[in-house]
Amino acid sequence: MDRAMIRSRLVEIVGADGVLDDPEELLVYEYDASDEVFAGHHRPDFAVLPRTAEQVSAVVRLANEFGIPVVPRGAGTGLAGGALALRGGIVVVVTRMNRILEVNEQDGYAIVEPGVINLELTQVLQPRGYFFAPDPASQRACTIGGNVGNNSGGPHCLKYGVTTNHILGLEVVLPDGERIWTGGPVPETPGVDLTGVLVGSEGTLGIVTKVMVRLTRLPEAVSVLLAAFPDIESASHATSAIIAAGMLPAALEMMDQLTIKAVEDAFHAGYPREAGAVLLVELDGLQEIVAENTSRVAELCRQHGAWEVRVARTKEERDLLWLGRKSAFGAMGRLAPNYYLVDTTVPRTKLPATMRRVEELSREYRLSIANVFHAGDGNLHPLVLFDRQRPGEVERVLECTTEILRYCVDAGGTLSGEHGIGFEKRDYMTLVFTTEDLCAMAGLKRSFDPRELFNPEKVLPTGFRCGEVAALRQQAIAQRLGLEYV
Repeated sequence: MDRAMIRSRLVEIVGADGVLDDPEELLVYEYDASDEVFAGHHRPDFAVLPRTAEQVSAVVRLANEFGIPVVPRGAGTGLAGGALALRGGIVVVVTRMNRILEVNEQDGYAIVEPGVINLELTQVLQPRGYFFAPDPASQRACTIGGNVGNNSGGPHCLKYGVTTNHILGLEVVLPDGERIWTGGPVPETPGVDLTGVLVGSEGTLGIVTKVMVRLTRLPEAVSVLLAAFPDIESASHATSAIIAAGMLPAALEMMDQLTIKAVEDAFHAGYPREAGAVLLVELDGLQEIVAENTSRVAELCRQHGAWEVRVARTKEERDLLWLGRKSAFGAMGRLAPNYYLVDTTVPRTKLPATMRRVEELSREYRLSIANVFHAGDGNLHPLVLFDRQRPGEVERVLECTTEILRYCVDAGGTLSGEHGIGFEKRDYMTLVFTTEDLCAMAGLKRSFDPRELFNPEKVLPTGFRCGEVAALRQQAIAQRLGLEYV
């Protein structure tokens, strides 16, 4: 690679202030928010910060010309190693593409660039009576482009759905540098749903340069309840009872005692320290219905063992309760030097048994595990606490988290509820998908990216590189037919 020549070409495209290649400047791009103990650090050859879709397209064409890997990156808040440059190359950082280009209230959409911060979009929309519903815990920092890449969720996806439910169309730079639009403001478009294919593809199929998001109306009324339970099991049963009663809260979150203590020490959010678990329940909608459902939820919580149910009386009190929930991961530093966050999902009715299994694994592997998660849709986030300096502890963490994932898959769940697969979970994909399933995914990847230059080594497990797909498919067919494949 002629680095000097490539750098000169990149400077021509984005300007000198948009190209980083000094090792000290690249240091921040060696990581994302995943734990470096497990994900490692991977230095790209260049980090490029374009300001327009045209510049992104030109950078990709240059990379394609020289066979250089391309890794799309937003704010770097991803937790699965999805923004790591595992094979070096060019990291395309879209944070300077941060304009809200259009808000169309009549047709119910906005067009934004991928570097727009999630929370800032809602802050712009709220005075108009709208909001952007997906709200990851990192919403103060994460970008809309990153949300699209990972199909992000958040507490309010229980009622409103994950990112894919709020994306109407995309402008995308494909791996050959071509720019296309998918979808649009009308409810349905003919042909293959390319928007649905691209949302959640984790930067392996293209770089999003514009996003058409769906506007969601602000509800007339909002109510937030905090219910304190003696243990996680009783809180889990209350969760199922609330949904079974025909109510669909905007959010239904759970935290265990270990998490409660860390959050209270850090933020004094008003959670009862003596509770074995708490439910944070948000209801929204019409004033009369919210008032009625608030009473019903409170009664169901009491019937299932809640010894305290408190309704937030002011917006400030609601915001403080949510601050505690959304800052829980950051509070873990009060409990241990390191933590490994597991993102997995089980059917809601399997929550009690799953949490019992997590507790058993905590004892078996001699590791403290804090739990804070989206109880309403069974999206678990066990936080395995450890100290990387203690001999053998990292190995125990890996064994423990693998057992958690295996149990959740066997219980009818899946590998990730919202954080994506990335580099972290790619080799666990065989727990969920057959060889033929994975070959189909690899074939789709190849149709977009035949040279495997876009975010390589992500999502698909080792052995499913494009050149190996045909042989793996033949092997799977032979096995199904009972034949020996040579």
